[in-house]
Amino acid sequence: MNVAIVTDSTASLSPANAAAERITVVPLQVIIGAAVHTEGQDVNADMIADALATFVPVSTSRPTPDDFLKVYRHLADEGAEAIVSVHLSSKMSGTYDSALLAAKESPVPVTVVDSAQVGIATGFAASRAAEARDAGKDAAAVADAARSAGESSTILLYVDTLEYLKRGGRVGTAAALIGSALAVKPILTLRDGLVVPLERVRTAAKALARVEALAVESAQACDKGFQVGVQHLANRAIADAVAGRLALALGLDSISVDEVGASIGAHVGPGMISVTVTPRS
Repeated sequence: MNVAIVTDSTASLSPANAAAERITVVPLQVIIGAAVHTEGQDVNADMIADALATFVPVSTSRPTPDDFLKVYRHLADEGAEAIVSVHLSSKMSGTYDSALLAAKESPVPVTVVDSAQVGIATGFAASRAAEARDAGKDAAAVADAARSAGESSTILLYVDTLEYLKRGGRVGTAAALIGSALAVKPILTLRDGLVVPLERVRTAAKALARVEALAVESAQACDKGFQVGVQHLANRAIADAVAGRLALALGLDSISVDEVGASIGAHVGPGMISVTVTPRS
């Protein structure tokens, strides 16, 4: 069976990786002030960091059902017999719902997968789907591979402040107060598709050290190996240092470091560092 894989631009797949893995990426819209941009085309994380630093309003908009339907129809025209569409947490965005609506009108069957994750964890889930497809699995098994990757992933997120997540409604007021109390630095994670506080640490250095320690614990608990990635927003030097220390601790030659896409950057704010660990099955 010819199974096509689709994801959205929050998955942080580079154009080269998406092409190599034959994954089609549907972009979100990013609104800076009054200007509407398309993620992956005419907006980048630096623009987001600059806008947030100067208090220019930044927001995001999900792809419409018609955006997805156009992609599904194109893939069907190209010979796809089924489509697996892997997206960021449905509790964080309406992207999943748009894909579901489009799936009802698709000329070929579409299985929409809620990765229950964001960022590179969604990208890892889409990549697992591609691996299953390339191994000759049917659409149901391909979807299961993506779903399993999302459910088993661990995201550890350091932010300088919870203010940006609070503004975008990604954490509640009570959680935001946790981060502001006594100037603690919050470590966050995703649980059941939502960003939640994990721990509180007094300084940025201690918070990053704790993120690294937790990431090593997660990776070492993976019996069959793992994928790991580091992401950041306007914080490359620190991200490189975190990746270097993690690689040394895990016995790896290197760990990939990427800047988050504009749509995620709009909600986490400058200075963010995240580490994602996804077990192999």
